Amino acid sequence: MINRLVVLGATGDLNARYLLPALVALRSAGHLGDGFELTCADRSDWSVEEFRDWASDQLARHAADQPGEGVRAIAGSVRYRQADATDPADLASLIAGDGPVALYLALPPAIFPGTVAALRDANLPPGSRIALEKPFGEDLDSAAELNRLLEAVVPEQAVFRIDHFLAMTTVQNVLGGRLANRVLEPIWNSAHIDEVEIVWDECLTLEGRAGYYDGVGALKDMVQNHLLQLLCLVAMEPPISIGERELRDRKVDVLRSVRPFTEQDVLRRTRRARYTAGRVGDRVVPTYTDEEGVDPGHRTETFAEVELELDSWRWSGTTFRLRSGKALRNDRKEIAVRFRPVPHLPFGHGEALPNMLRFGLDPEGFALDVTGVGSHAQTLVPLTLAAQMDAPSLPAYGQVLLDILSGNATLSIRGDEAEEAWRVLTPVLSAWSKDLVPLQEYPAGSDGPPKQPGLVGQHGQSGDDRSLPGAFSQLRPHLGGAPVGPADHRHRPDG
Repeated sequence: MINRLVVLGATGDLNARYLLPALVALRSAGHLGDGFELTCADRSDWSVEEFRDWASDQLARHAADQPGEGVRAIAGSVRYRQADATDPADLASLIAGDGPVALYLALPPAIFPGTVAALRDANLPPGSRIALEKPFGEDLDSAAELNRLLEAVVPEQAVFRIDHFLAMTTVQNVLGGRLANRVLEPIWNSAHIDEVEIVWDECLTLEGRAGYYDGVGALKDMVQNHLLQLLCLVAMEPPISIGERELRDRKVDVLRSVRPFTEQDVLRRTRRARYTAGRVGDRVVPTYTDEEGVDPGHRTETFAEVELELDSWRWSGTTFRLRSGKALRNDRKEIAVRFRPVPHLPFGHGEALPNMLRFGLDPEGFALDVTGVGSHAQTLVPLTLAAQMDAPSLPAYGQVLLDILSGNATLSIRGDEAEEAWRVLTPVLSAWSKDLVPLQEYPAGSDGPPKQPGLVGQHGQSGDDRSLPGAFSQLRPHLGGAPVGPADHRHRPDG
């Protein structure tokens, strides 16, 4: 296990809200000892004392649920250095010391290539590891180039492309639900599953993130990164073991099986939109282009939806719908598996709604929508069977950091997988950049843009009537603990 961590971009929101509190959680759980060295670096001309005061303030806000001893240990031992993340001499000074070091690039993605190139000349100690926050590249070509730069610095096994969604308890239980239960795996195929919706809809707007979000948009921020990862876990073939090579191989297989978009497919199977002025709950929301820091010329979407088809034996005929939107009426964050209807109903009254298995992402939980018999033997009624999850032992970023320090790359994204994810959406990005797909509008606080005539897929406007908040909201009071991973995803400066 590596006992030295260097965080580049250390005065940013990511370190304040996630990495420092995660380190406190690791310290409190006994994963970090007194010999652990934490060095934080940024361009800001701060003294060590100024940074420690800042870190203490941030931990008081974002790690209030953690034991005081852990907070004091992390805040009191951290070292701060002013440094240019693209200067080889500055980086060499930061990593100087005994043994390997883990470097966490909590930086804007545009700086990644310059930082990795500088590390090539900084004499990185053998056995060191590099972690990069998403998005990994801006398109397929930039992702491939970044992979080539990394190959010249460290082996692939030492590169951690971070998606904290994969460290969420519910996401990992997607695999447990389908692979450890005899009742599910035999029907986990297109013969029984009509469609799968992977949704991250939220009421929140930009929340001060225009500097990042306006240059990226919903497709790159959420669909290309997080939601494609969830698709892989839902659709992958059963691996031989939940080990690094087997799991990552099967995830890449899923991405390779996605049917390439033709231009006509993009027109029929994708939607993009952005919000206009409206009201979300008690908040009055301005039009997106009037938000502070937004450039109307970017034509950035705040709502993105794509429908994918997989060319595989298991999934031919099943639709996979990935969607994310901001400033919507309700939060809906779930994976919803919609089963095909039964072939015949021998009942006189009522209609059987499709059976649906839901994995709640925020709040975390499970729900199964089924059809039952009412007080009259001939009457059908909808039923929802819901279950809460045990609180995780570590926050999502705590697990991320523990994996980096211990060298467990199972839940990180491999280089070829990062490139395949861009390949899937490159035709969509190209068509959208040419305005071949109209940029619709929807009022803030609505259910999103209306379906366009001729678009395929009629189920997924806002989901089944039993979608969030109904299926999972009753679980939130029972989950306990501080919000984990996606619960605070809205605050991330980089998604």
